[in-house]
Amino acid sequence: MSETEQLADKKKAIMESTLELIKENGFHGTPMSLVAKEAGVAAGTIYHYFESKERLICELYSYVNRLRIEAVQQGDNPDLPYTERFFSIWLRLFNYYRDNPNVLQFFEQFVNSPYSAKNPEKGYDAFYEKLFRFCRKGIEEGYLRPANPEILGVLAHGSIITTAKIHRYGKIKLGDEELRQIAQIMWDGLSVR
Repeated sequence: MSETEQLADKKKAIMESTLELIKENGFHGTPMSLVAKEAGVAAGTIYHYFESKERLICELYSYVNRLRIEAVQQGDNPDLPYTERFFSIWLRLFNYYRDNPNVLQFFEQFVNSPYSAKNPEKGYDAFYEKLFRFCRKGIEEGYLRPANPEILGVLAHGSIITTAKIHRYGKIKLGDEELRQIAQIMWDGLSVR
């Protein structure tokens, strides 16, 4: 393994450890020393990658945002009809949040924290930009209601987040049929029909 790969692995270990610790302890209960210990790196090494806890949290936001985008893109096929793409993206995002509860919890904490306001990428979120672009395309092609694409995107994404939370806490039994029904209800509300 090259030195570059080793450095990338250490940074990834720090990010993943931070994600797990934040789920368990929140932002304030996750000091850099604990992150270093959990990641298996020397306390000083963590500062080689991140000058401060604030920088670590903001970079972690970008990191998990990229993972979320990749999860959606892996299953998206632009050659499919728009309706099929909608359902595929909806289910893929649900599965991503279901399989990565640390990420969902991190996003919830991040957007309600002072770190969000200090994020250098504030005002630009690649995930939402792609989501809004997808909704804009649906409006332009006559599939979605002629409304603000940001509103449509937030509504669709909100339904996915809520469904993932319901599933995580076991409030309602959600099998494939129930998930398809939820996505269909969302589609029926957003689409022109």
